[in-house]
Amino acid sequence: NVLTATTHVITVVVGAGVLALAWAISQLGWIAGITIMIIFSSVSLYTYNFVADCYRYPDPVNGKRNYTYMQAVHAYLGGKMYMLCGLILYGNIVGVTVGYIITSSTSMVAIKKVICFHRNGHEAYCKFSNNPYIIGFGVLQIFLSQIPNFHKLTFLSTLAAITSFCYALIGSGLSLIAVVSGKGEPTSWFGVKVGAELSREDKVWNILTALGNIALASTYSGVIYDIMDTLKSYPPENRQMKKANVLGITTVTILFILCASLGYAAFGDHTPGNILTGFGFYEPFWLVALGNVCIIIHMVGAYQVLAQPLFRIIEMGANIKWPHSTFINKEYANKIGSFKLNINLFRLIWRTIYVIMVTIMAMAMPFFNEFLSLLGAFGFWPLVIFFPIQMHISQRKITKFSLKWCALQVLSFVCFMISASAGIGAIHGISKNIKKYKLFMYKQ
Repeated sequence: NVLTATTHVITVVVGAGVLALAWAISQLGWIAGITIMIIFSSVSLYTYNFVADCYRYPDPVNGKRNYTYMQAVHAYLGGKMYMLCGLILYGNIVGVTVGYIITSSTSMVAIKKVICFHRNGHEAYCKFSNNPYIIGFGVLQIFLSQIPNFHKLTFLSTLAAITSFCYALIGSGLSLIAVVSGKGEPTSWFGVKVGAELSREDKVWNILTALGNIALASTYSGVIYDIMDTLKSYPPENRQMKKANVLGITTVTILFILCASLGYAAFGDHTPGNILTGFGFYEPFWLVALGNVCIIIHMVGAYQVLAQPLFRIIEMGANIKWPHSTFINKEYANKIGSFKLNINLFRLIWRTIYVIMVTIMAMAMPFFNEFLSLLGAFGFWPLVIFFPIQMHISQRKITKFSLKWCALQVLSFVCFMISASAGIGAIHGISKNIKKYKLFMYKQ
């Protein structure tokens, strides 16, 4: 129903990237920061409603179902766009799952560090390798990845949604306490000032990275049809999904602005990249640790919500290619106490290989803000703007060069320029970090 669909939306959208928004607003300032968040959310809501209407082809209520985003692109835009969409969509899903591993390991290390600082003082040497925690998260995901399909994830998704609110509210609450107690830092309408600590060039790069962080905040195109597949057919799925889009995006936008504003008010120009793992707060240490525990639980669920569509498309393709293969199609029933689990050899092997690969990628490049920005830049324009607009034009048969057609193309072009700029900023940040980084030897 609408409520469970909204839960799925919140689970995917409210990632730990919300804790990076305070840093983003510190780079942009009050005026540009809040305005850009509202604009990005509004544009995303507008185009996601296009996507909801394209769930069925050609009629949004009575047409044939498109079970994946790619199928909808194929139905409305043809084979070439279908292939391009697949490369971008599933490349983005791989990137986001890598990002979730980085985020989880960062929070695990933060828990160990906050305990270390509490015991030994804030000036103590408390640096630890991310690698054991990345590996531990990967091992857990190998087991969870054997969940057969998206429909079995409602409990995990609900738990993840609850914990996402918990850590966002903990971060906001700690920031609010700092502001109310008079410990807040000076802020600016236009963000961090250029000076001895920040060159004009670095200011520009930081603004571009901040745009990428904000762009990532409203992205869930990769799973929108998987969410719609869980909806009952009456009322029509597109109407229910539009309500879920409004509820989900409105809720998370309010949460984003709250977290970002309070974080910036608390730390000003010195806002850390992540207000719970960047050690803007040391005390109460147990509350900071609890916030990071909530991040980890959320990442566990969100990883599966994002990865399941990729798992499904590969397994559907293998089933179509080799319909009579026992290795690919046979299910082996297993029972452990009262717990029943069907094992499929192909699913077991390929999903395990996937988890291992993205885990190694996370160990190789564990940069939080820059990686989030790159993902936002890579996925926002094509998946949230370009394909939805083109499908809407095709479905509604909007005349070329008409006023609405021109307005939609201008919107698409402006968003393309923003995404491209954010991508350049993210790549610059990653290349800058990689020069002073030893592969697989990262400590924080």
